[in-house]
Amino acid sequence: MRTKRLHLRALDRRDARRIAMLAGDWDVARMTGRIPHPYSVDLALQWIDDLSDGERVLGIVHQNVLVGICGYMPDGAAAEIGYWIGKPWWGRGFATEAAGALIDHCFAEVGFGRLTCGHFADNPASARVISKLGFRYTGVDFVWCEARQTQVETLKYERLRNGSAVQARVT
Repeated sequence: MRTKRLHLRALDRRDARRIAMLAGDWDVARMTGRIPHPYSVDLALQWIDDLSDGERVLGIVHQNVLVGICGYMPDGAAAEIGYWIGKPWWGRGFATEAAGALIDHCFAEVGFGRLTCGHFADNPASARVISKLGFRYTGVDFVWCEARQTQVETLKYERLRNGSAVQARVT
């Protein structure tokens, strides 16, 4: 997939070092559910090799440099999307651009009728991304954060394929 500035592509084992470096930053890892801290190349390789059946994960590439990850996990006619951007590229709109392309793909190409996502309550940047993408706030949950080794308050959202874009709750 391509956007104005980004190329979203499949991952391979050669990406493990770069993923470990970017996702291993505490400020990135602590805002995800699944990334441990510290995060080694071996753990990144294991993750790439052991993606769940149906899970689709894409590298976000800007000017031939991997800057983050986005993807989805199917659940019947729905899927949960997720994303992270390496800290050096925060604030450039890459998460919104990449996730927007992923959403279009999920609805138009894959045929999902509903997408869900969430962010930790202490992540206002992700709240802004989700708002821009037209998700609707659905409630609060507590989700395990591997880096923090604890349950973290998480705001949850959904977007329907045939629904109009609505403003998400921004904290």
